[in-house]
Amino acid sequence: MAGSMKEIKLRIKSVESTMQITKAMELVASSKLRRAKERVEHSRPYFETLYATLFDIAAADSEFSSPYLAKRETHRRLYIVIAGDRGLAGGYNANILKAVEADAADAPEQGYCVLPIGKKAVEYFERHNASILTTSFAVAGDISVSDCFEISRLVCQKFLAGEFDEIRIAFTQFVSMLTQTASILPVLPFDAPRPKPGQERESLMLYEPDSTAVFDAIIPEYLAGVVYGALCESVASEQGARRTSMDAATKNAGEMIEHLNLYYNRARQAAITQEITEIVAGADAES
Repeated sequence: MAGSMKEIKLRIKSVESTMQITKAMELVASSKLRRAKERVEHSRPYFETLYATLFDIAAADSEFSSPYLAKRETHRRLYIVIAGDRGLAGGYNANILKAVEADAADAPEQGYCVLPIGKKAVEYFERHNASILTTSFAVAGDISVSDCFEISRLVCQKFLAGEFDEIRIAFTQFVSMLTQTASILPVLPFDAPRPKPGQERESLMLYEPDSTAVFDAIIPEYLAGVVYGALCESVASEQGARRTSMDAATKNAGEMIEHLNLYYNRARQAAITQEITEIVAGADAES
């Protein structure tokens, strides 16, 4: 009985230590989440302005053409996949990786290629022997704005060269503190509704040297903005998922401690009862 009580006491101390860790991680995630949400809010206007400009250019002329608008038969698809660098974030990493696998189920015969951002994405696709474009952006926490522009230039170069016919970005959209949604967004070719002849929208903007040159110059900027915005959304989602996960782990640890204390008290009472019984039995024997 004494051995059982000692084991329960050690178990309680172990769970208490774990609860302190999960509580600390929850507080850290909450702090990082506030900053991540601010980044999301600040990144959206840039993306929306670029998209509106591209949309206006494409919708103003029915004869407007650009290699970034050309839709061709898909022989090879590229996914830019954003995941986390660490675990302990609930289903954050698993959900986005499963979404990519599900979306790639209809990939063409030549399959698909990935540009992973985040250690978990790199590890996953290396383990599954997927075709990887580059692992230069393996640490999501170190990705800067300049890295997003480097990714955009690389992807646009491959798209124009015909190495990929379709580009999609997979990220986790931050909806709320409790809800994060795995999303896959087609980015190239750029999807803009084309006007029919005679139904062009009158544009009040003049582009130099011409609208095609401006459009082709903005596309890499637009894609870099998409990557940066998706990264901000994913980071906020990761912190939200980790905060929720650590909060649940802390509550579970508290409940476990309550149960262990109950078992400990029962074992202690049983030990005391046994000692009293032995003393009474010994006294009876002496008399």
